[in-house]
Amino acid sequence: MNETVETNMVQDYSQYTPEHFKVWEILFERQMTLLKGRAADVFMNGIELIHFTADRIAKFDEFNIRLETLTGWNAVVVPGLIPNKDFFELLKNRKFPASTWLRSMEQLDYLEEPDMFHDVFAHLPLLTNKTYCAYLYGLSKIALSYIDDPVAVELISRIYWYTVEFGLIRDNGLLRIYGSGILSSQGESIYCLKSGIPSKRIDYNVEKVLDTPYIKDKFQTTYFVIEDCLELFESLPDIEQGIIKRIQHPELYIPPVE
Repeated sequence: MNETVETNMVQDYSQYTPEHFKVWEILFERQMTLLKGRAADVFMNGIELIHFTADRIAKFDEFNIRLETLTGWNAVVVPGLIPNKDFFELLKNRKFPASTWLRSMEQLDYLEEPDMFHDVFAHLPLLTNKTYCAYLYGLSKIALSYIDDPVAVELISRIYWYTVEFGLIRDNGLLRIYGSGILSSQGESIYCLKSGIPSKRIDYNVEKVLDTPYIKDKFQTTYFVIEDCLELFESLPDIEQGIIKRIQHPELYIPPVE
């Protein structure tokens, strides 16, 4: 996929029907109820700072003003999933790609491709935190340095997957969710914190993350737990060194599960 991603798209608020507003309301209220006592403070604080509510589908031109004031970041409209290089170029420019389409009532519980509720509700509150933003920026610079190497891209994907999408954190010693893939999922937001589940919850370790292929079609079998966002930021040199090591020594690289 070599075509250039259009980055001057805008949110057409008039496209949203009464069903869309109902979908947003149901998803928002359901997740906010579930996430009390489950979501990380950095997310719950971000929801307040960015002013998301159940009764109104979020508006890009409104929440971007708040994001830019808080951290210098903003969200840009994209048509859906975009190529890796375009994705990380946007992050390097402190822009988070987000779609504006919303699922239907029939799709409330499962989507193959992330919609606006995932991109906006689950990701953007974290962008009110400067340390988290610094981590995303640093990760994008590493990714772009090795974007033409398929092994490096896979390794960066693992880091992104197990932190940004499916990461857990300890808030005052209590296990909480900060990964956006969990925050937007009714089922996984309950499952990931359950006691006695077969999945492993282990301390964040760059080497272990790089050696752990991820899965997309079911709940995770491994979750990595950070102490705080600073731990992510401070791990950036280890991430780059781990990638370089596996490029230079292919025998150390564990390929994805077929």
